[in-house]
Amino acid sequence: MTTKSQEPVITSIEDLPITESKWVTLKRINFTDQTGKARTWESAVRKTRSAAAGVDAVAMGNILLPKPRTEGQPASTMLVIQYRPPLDSWTVEWPAGLVDAGETAEQAARREFKEETGYEVSRVLSVSPPQAADPGMTNANMQLVMVEAEVPTAGGGDMPAQRLDDGEHIQRVVIPLAELYATLEEYSKKDRFIVAAKLFHFAAGMEFMRTQKYF
Repeated sequence: MTTKSQEPVITSIEDLPITESKWVTLKRINFTDQTGKARTWESAVRKTRSAAAGVDAVAMGNILLPKPRTEGQPASTMLVIQYRPPLDSWTVEWPAGLVDAGETAEQAARREFKEETGYEVSRVLSVSPPQAADPGMTNANMQLVMVEAEVPTAGGGDMPAQRLDDGEHIQRVVIPLAELYATLEEYSKKDRFIVAAKLFHFAAGMEFMRTQKYF
């Protein structure tokens, strides 16, 4: 990641003609609802969906295991922090990225994880079904790929170099997996920070399972 010399600043916001858009476009959907009434809906649509994977993007839920690992050493996870112009905020996320043409979700996850974190995926634990990203606004979808990666120490040690695209500035943070929920709550209190929903929902589910009394 390049050295930060200033805080990002939005200098203008303007309407974008659809003919000039590179990544997304807008559609008007005409449909008949369940009562037989004709209706319309406005939707944002990605232009880059992979035909091979059938999804736009992957997120990598990751478990970092210290190598060599001794009994009792806790697992960690890596979060990435980057500035997101639509929110004008720093987002706290799991590593994620678009699926390239011809890739499967697993292949994209391995590539993106290496690019954003510098680490190789040592084992894929699971690949979720396609999930809606924001179904009221867009057809964008994704898959959650849970992975393991081996790191020199429990804290990540000296991290390997990232392979980021031009314009990508991604900070890496390694935290104990058991502290994920509390850490995300603390980030949420910081000015100009916001936690990605898919990450917070996962952490909230872990916390619910730890504290619930329903079963």
